Amino acid sequence: MTLFEAALNHICETAKIPSFSTYEERIHPYIRSVFKSIPHAEEIRVPGNSLIFSVPNAQSNYTVALAAHLDKINHFGNKHPAELPVKVTESHIQGAMDDCAGLGIILSIAEHLDSIGEVPNFLFFFSEMEESKGLKEHPELLRNIGKGYEHGIGAKRISKTCLQNEFIPDEIITVDTTPLFKGESGVALYSKHWELNDLDPNKELKNKTTQAENRFKEIDSKIHLDNNTNDYLHYGYEFNINSDKPVVSNALEPAIYPYHQKGEKVYKKDIERVLNILADYLNSVA
Repeated sequence: MTLFEAALNHICETAKIPSFSTYEERIHPYIRSVFKSIPHAEEIRVPGNSLIFSVPNAQSNYTVALAAHLDKINHFGNKHPAELPVKVTESHIQGAMDDCAGLGIILSIAEHLDSIGEVPNFLFFFSEMEESKGLKEHPELLRNIGKGYEHGIGAKRISKTCLQNEFIPDEIITVDTTPLFKGESGVALYSKHWELNDLDPNKELKNKTTQAENRFKEIDSKIHLDNNTNDYLHYGYEFNINSDKPVVSNALEPAIYPYHQKGEKVYKKDIERVLNILADYLNSVA
């Protein structure tokens, strides 16, 4: 199975699982089954419903964390189907694509490290509660009516666990989905997280972020540079607020439409494009 074929398969399979916000443990067996087959992969325990895995490479001194979120918005109510609907056409995948598109992409990367070429050390972040819609609009569908939960709690717990155990990446690439293209195909790079998370960045973090932006643009000059809210804001803040080591945090995102609704679609060609960008980027920093 090619990298692209594996990504499509993982996107479809994860999209079937009703891992709604606060019920992310429903998708844990699937994620763990993937990493069980990856040589040298090790799970790092983290509180709550998030997951962390490390895949070391003794030949590299550089560490990249690839991140996606596990939770889905519940558009079905209390009587949701045991298996969520997924439809595949010649051009699209339709279903709970936020953030199964990101999950499928980074799971396929994890499985194909040997075939990508030279790669860095890896951390894989799978966060709970990236979505805030459930807390704001239908807390009755969340576990414990949403009490004890907050938007971004998974990314914050992952960051705290990594900092406490000194698993600190050089950069983090979050793969989520972007509504910016309003139904058209496209890939966006979210950068400069400090514009939205109140971090006061030092000069070194700014410079390293610009270097990462330029590297992405050299690989694909048509990437749309922008900014928006998702876990990359939390990672950028938490890893840099009390640290002298700058940790770059960006997000690479295929287009999604409609957004935060039933029947979300992503373009297959955007998934393939993100995979190609990531593979080339990882080779360039190894």
